Amino acid sequence: SAGLSLTIVVLFLGAFLRTRLFGVVRRLLSPLLAVPHAAAAIGLAFLFAPSGLAPRLVSPWASGWQYPPDYLFPGDPGGLALILGLTIKEVPFLLLMSLAALPQCRADARLDVARGLGYRPMAAFLKAVLPGLYPLLRLPIYAVIVFATATVDVALILGPTTPPPLSVAVLRWLNDPDLAMRFMASAGALLQLGVTLAALLAWWGLERLTVRLCRNWLSDGRRAFADTALRWLGLGLLGSTLALVMGSLAGLVLWSLAGYWPFPAALPWPWIADNWHSAFDGLATPLGHAAGIGLAATLISLVLVLGALETESRRTRPVGRWSEWLLYLPLLVPPVAFLFGLVLVQTQLGLAPGITAVIAAHVVFVLPYVFLSLAESHRRLDPRWTQLARSLGASPSRVFWRVRLPLLTAPLLTAAAVGFAVSIGQYLPTLLLGAGRVATVTTEAVSLASGGDRRLTAVHALLQLLLPAVGFALALGLPRLLFRHRTGLVSPS
Repeated sequence: SAGLSLTIVVLFLGAFLRTRLFGVVRRLLSPLLAVPHAAAAIGLAFLFAPSGLAPRLVSPWASGWQYPPDYLFPGDPGGLALILGLTIKEVPFLLLMSLAALPQCRADARLDVARGLGYRPMAAFLKAVLPGLYPLLRLPIYAVIVFATATVDVALILGPTTPPPLSVAVLRWLNDPDLAMRFMASAGALLQLGVTLAALLAWWGLERLTVRLCRNWLSDGRRAFADTALRWLGLGLLGSTLALVMGSLAGLVLWSLAGYWPFPAALPWPWIADNWHSAFDGLATPLGHAAGIGLAATLISLVLVLGALETESRRTRPVGRWSEWLLYLPLLVPPVAFLFGLVLVQTQLGLAPGITAVIAAHVVFVLPYVFLSLAESHRRLDPRWTQLARSLGASPSRVFWRVRLPLLTAPLLTAAAVGFAVSIGQYLPTLLLGAGRVATVTTEAVSLASGGDRRLTAVHALLQLLLPAVGFALALGLPRLLFRHRTGLVSPS
């Protein structure tokens, strides 16, 4: 899934960078990132299941199916459904990381020089821009590989079941009533760590092999590289990804409003709101828990990240490379490999499972994403504003509150929206550190996805999507409202 996602992103950037279509896709990134992994997986399952939306749209006029066809999706033994579900969520993330990295590698200047020498767009991007862009994407790609090899919630929804993926098996052993199975779970967690490290090592080997094989090609002077074919391939792959996401969301909406919907009817009839009414009675607690935990974890992460970046700015010394790797460690280690250890520490210390423990666990995962979203904007802030305020007698603290923080309003809100979305999507930390007693919309949606009530599952999945969507809407709208007379503060620095 990581290789497929990176291929889609590279082909799209190479073919459409600095075009109108690129601007359209860039504006779609925030809504796509707001879709949690579990909600996207549930929507994809509803789209391609034997009685899902896709078979209904081609039945019976094209397929001849009068009854749901007999095929296994999701849960196919080859894990194709799981690969597809991971890919449609990894493409927007890697595309966002690419957009943040393009200015750092001076992509525009590289592209202008290559185009001035007669290179076609795809060849110019692959030969001049990608060698400088990829090192900046290495960490996000490694994080994607770690998530893909050890995901639990997406694997529970889309993955095979006999046998399940290792991460799901470890979770089952951990929750087994027989306490002796905890030893099996510990061994499985270490094995999961080994599997993930093997995947990372294999990717690193592919990097070295690609560098060796492409060294001569980069300098052979060929100005064209199948531009037309790769352009259409990139457009088709990205268009298919977007279509799958939109189709998945459409399926969730239809099932949440469906009354009687027999196969092969393409649309339900009648459309009713009873599914929402019946679900609302039990939704107040999961919604409140999800929102409260997400806000608390995001606020704590923002305070810690701002403190670290301000210290870096005042000392004029960047955070060390090893310190950054330590910060990103939760993204590079499978959660199932260390969360079980946190549960044991929690038990030994006598800390009761509950919301406080869940918030602390969420901070571990939210903090790296907040730092990743905010660090570059903070470091690129024009130092002359600080120098000017200091020359007028303002203290460092006053400069921070009255000058630097307002200038960082838009990046701060964007980082907060990203952190809140990450927190909302956390399934395993909530389940383990809360001992199953802290119900959120994510844990409820994943639990319901294995049941038979698609209507109730769709309602929970849409509510799980709604919370991050509100966060991104506020991140985009508040700066425009607060600084409508100061347009320079609206766009992130």
